[in-house]
Amino acid sequence: MARYTLHGIFASGPTYKVALMLRLTGTPFDYEHVDLRAGAHKADAFLARNRYGQVPVLEDSQTDYCLCQSSVILDYLADETGQFGGKDRGERLRAREWQLWGAGTLTTGIYRTRALKLGFFKFPEQIAEANLQSAQGGLKELNTLLDGRDWLVGKGATIADIDLYGIAAYAPQAGIDLAPYGNVRKWLARVEALPGFKDVNTCLPQASAKA
Repeated sequence: MARYTLHGIFASGPTYKVALMLRLTGTPFDYEHVDLRAGAHKADAFLARNRYGQVPVLEDSQTDYCLCQSSVILDYLADETGQFGGKDRGERLRAREWQLWGAGTLTTGIYRTRALKLGFFKFPEQIAEANLQSAQGGLKELNTLLDGRDWLVGKGATIADIDLYGIAAYAPQAGIDLAPYGNVRKWLARVEALPGFKDVNTCLPQASAKA
């Protein structure tokens, strides 16, 4: 059995972020598919792991930690693996700033527009348009913030890049054209060139699997 077990669903952006971190760090992990349609995330056994009834959840058999919220898990894995945590405390704090910015500025617009496009949810037209405008506005701001930067923090990839990649990479599935956002496209390509990278379609299986 691998040290880590990741509970999630392959179509989940937050689950993908954690899986990508594990792939990029070369960390073996067992994967447990959580059947959201069957309500597995609301079952007592799952709620004992995550009181919020959400994916992802990461279990660490070595420390007995059972963690939820993808940004917290990324931060934890940076400590445990010694990778992507930034060169010092200042860079780690900057990375956390980016993660919180991404959660507030990018996540809702891109994820909800994708959910509508793929038929996961239905929204009134006015709300759907507001979500799309939010996504486009967030990408425009990210594009500006990336001007003159290869990475979000310092001179190398950090958990900030992994976290925000796991949001922005879903823009095409949301039907959002990335052509106007040249800096974003170049940054995405840099993340995709990292050793061990797997994209949103190949990073996770669609069923439970051992390491």
